[in-house]
Amino acid sequence: MRYIKSVKALSVSLCLALFSQSTFAVENKTTPTLTQAGFEQYIVKLKQEALTKGYEQALIDESFANATFHQRAVKADRSQPEKVETLDTYLPKRLPDWKIKRARAMYKKHQVLLNKIAADYGVQPRFIVALWGLETNFGKIMGNYNVISALSTLAYEGRREAFFKKQLWAALNILKEGHIDSTNMKGSWAGAMGQNQFMPTSFLAYAVDGDGDGKKDIWRNEADVFASMANYLKNEGWNDALTWGRQVKLPSGFDTSLAIPQNTGGRKNWLKAWARSEKTLAQWQALGIRRTDGSDLPKVDVKATLVFPDGVKGRAYLAYNNYKSLMHWNLSYYFVSSVGHLSDHIKYPAIK
Repeated sequence: MRYIKSVKALSVSLCLALFSQSTFAVENKTTPTLTQAGFEQYIVKLKQEALTKGYEQALIDESFANATFHQRAVKADRSQPEKVETLDTYLPKRLPDWKIKRARAMYKKHQVLLNKIAADYGVQPRFIVALWGLETNFGKIMGNYNVISALSTLAYEGRREAFFKKQLWAALNILKEGHIDSTNMKGSWAGAMGQNQFMPTSFLAYAVDGDGDGKKDIWRNEADVFASMANYLKNEGWNDALTWGRQVKLPSGFDTSLAIPQNTGGRKNWLKAWARSEKTLAQWQALGIRRTDGSDLPKVDVKATLVFPDGVKGRAYLAYNNYKSLMHWNLSYYFVSSVGHLSDHIKYPAIK
């Protein structure tokens, strides 16, 4: 799982079980030399295993017909970012003026469809557009890897073989259901697919047919893309009566132990830390926390958790329950902060 300092938001499911940076870093271990010949032998074993799982021979042959070993995927999976970011350096790069303007334009362009999906799923359209923009630049950058090849490569690489094989079988199920063909099933080097960058298991869990044409096409059909994103958030506890959170100012001498610790050791522990930190806005107000302009917190009966994405010397945020839903999408304070800030830029055009 990626956490705290995410260099690039790759996908929904990567936050569930994949990449590690900073707090949840996975140690690089010595692995056997990977070769094209070894990959081809591994594909033979995968096809045999697929048969034992009940997949039809025709589907297997078609799906693996053009399976290719991608050394670049292995290199990307093993690499770790060298530069340490802060939100002050990260957000301007993730949210340049052109992306903010583009987000506002796309929100306006798709407003009728977005409003319908918002009514159906209870998710504010600005968050759908923000996720769309940050995941794939509004559908422009989805990755050009054949998903079967990418997943097979990373399963063969071996460090997370069980995870990537699980994704591979899920991908075969998607092909079996006829939502896409193997040639057009393209994605990132890690197998994240479509305009919303769902991993195959996330596709099976959350993708929906947004326009009733019988297919769940997150590659080319924006109704399916938006509805699938909204369905994901809805199923992970989204509340459209709330926003995501807000940056706040702490009083001098504030007890920073009231925030979620930087090193929680995994999603389960992070959720426990969230529960321990959660207080009502009135309680945080009584402890001296204010908006960044010094004014009082909103007088609403809402609970929030205190978060320090850059540690106690960096920015402080009060995170609402929707923040937790976004952290299920991608367990990275940086990614969630970028989604929240971009959604605010869409809602409040006066924000610079």
